[in-house]
Amino acid sequence: MSDYRRIADRIADDIATGRLRPGQRLPPQRAFARRRGIAPSTAGRVYGELVRRGLVVGEVGRGTFVRAAPAGPAGRALIEPALAAAPVNLELNYPAAPGQPELLAPVLAPLLRPDVLAEALLPAAATGTAAAREAAATVLTTPGWRPAPERLLFTGNARQAIAAVLASLVRPGGRVGVEQLTYPLVKEIAARLGITLVPLAGDAAGLLPEAVAAAHRTAPLSALYLQPTLHNPTSLTTGRPRLLQLAQLLHDLNLPVVEDRIWSFLREPGDPLAVHAPALTHVVDGLSKRVAPGLTAGFLVVPPHRVAAVADAVRSGGWSAGRFALEAAVRWAAEGTVARLVAAKRADAARRQRILAEELAGFAVRSDPASCFAWWELPAPWRADTFTAAAAAHGIAVTPGPAFAVAPGHTPDAVRLGLASAPEPDLRRALRTLAHVAARRAGDRTGP
Repeated sequence: MSDYRRIADRIADDIATGRLRPGQRLPPQRAFARRRGIAPSTAGRVYGELVRRGLVVGEVGRGTFVRAAPAGPAGRALIEPALAAAPVNLELNYPAAPGQPELLAPVLAPLLRPDVLAEALLPAAATGTAAAREAAATVLTTPGWRPAPERLLFTGNARQAIAAVLASLVRPGGRVGVEQLTYPLVKEIAARLGITLVPLAGDAAGLLPEAVAAAHRTAPLSALYLQPTLHNPTSLTTGRPRLLQLAQLLHDLNLPVVEDRIWSFLREPGDPLAVHAPALTHVVDGLSKRVAPGLTAGFLVVPPHRVAAVADAVRSGGWSAGRFALEAAVRWAAEGTVARLVAAKRADAARRQRILAEELAGFAVRSDPASCFAWWELPAPWRADTFTAAAAAHGIAVTPGPAFAVAPGHTPDAVRLGLASAPEPDLRRALRTLAHVAARRAGDRTGP
């Protein structure tokens, strides 16, 4: 939290010295974030801190401006400072089960024996070990699908798995179809690899096959990247009928797909798209959400004829998993620790969804009873950037909707709420505060 305050201090100095003049408009938060190399959510906190200090004011539909003078008693900004409160981060989203360290520690203890540790500290190949492949296959198994262990590869985390697959599938300048709202880090990965993302329309059932076909006719797509289960940020899960339609289209176009299933463990097991298009689907999953982000591994299930190519991409990108993490994963899976954590985290997500429903009743919130996040379509006249700044002024970090938008200019007036990381009392308090802020200003169209 101190980083955004240091940036706010520098802006405050610019205002005090006259480098920023009264009435001058600050850049949009996304532009500010790009210029300074920070996350959009951090930019939102900077702007919120400046509002809290009374140095700037947000105007709905116009932006954020340097104040001409300190706010008088009759003046009211759209974003008002709040009383000091402990920060609550609803941007981070790593579920943790009660008693998680106590569950994990006993399995790790044998790895600390010198003879075992010596083996666990050796480099790991992209193919891992036979035991790791069997363990990962067990973790990923659904009622209708068990991945063949020989098709499994490992990376340091799921994000690296996405990067490795895309690097192996798409040349610089290639086009990858994605949902109109997508995982923000996929946008960063694509930019680093020189890949163009093509936003594809969907409906309440999931990605529209006709949108994929139309985009492919315009200029061939090299691949798709999809989150069919608990899509981030909307929590939508694509049903079997739509998966079958998409699988048929993939076969017709011979189009490979990256299926991100990192959140799928929270729902009752459903079969992946890979069941219906095994020769084209590259499944990405991992342990960061199931277990913990600090000691994790990314899983890749790839078509048989692509194992070597993807393994080469893992090696050349430096994305290999740590051997210690793989050894831990083998033991956690064999001892049933992963299964126990999954059950506990499903129960935890359900509790948090009940809190969400209670505190944001009456608002346009899209989520799933099993999800760890929610998509809040803000009431007018709120914009995503001004609401994010208002939340930051109250010590609450949220992710603005534009962070997920692929097409330039398509900036949904929504925010994503990560429900998993904050303690439940803090989550309830934060959601109640945000509801109060949204309702208090929803009808105020006059501005300051």
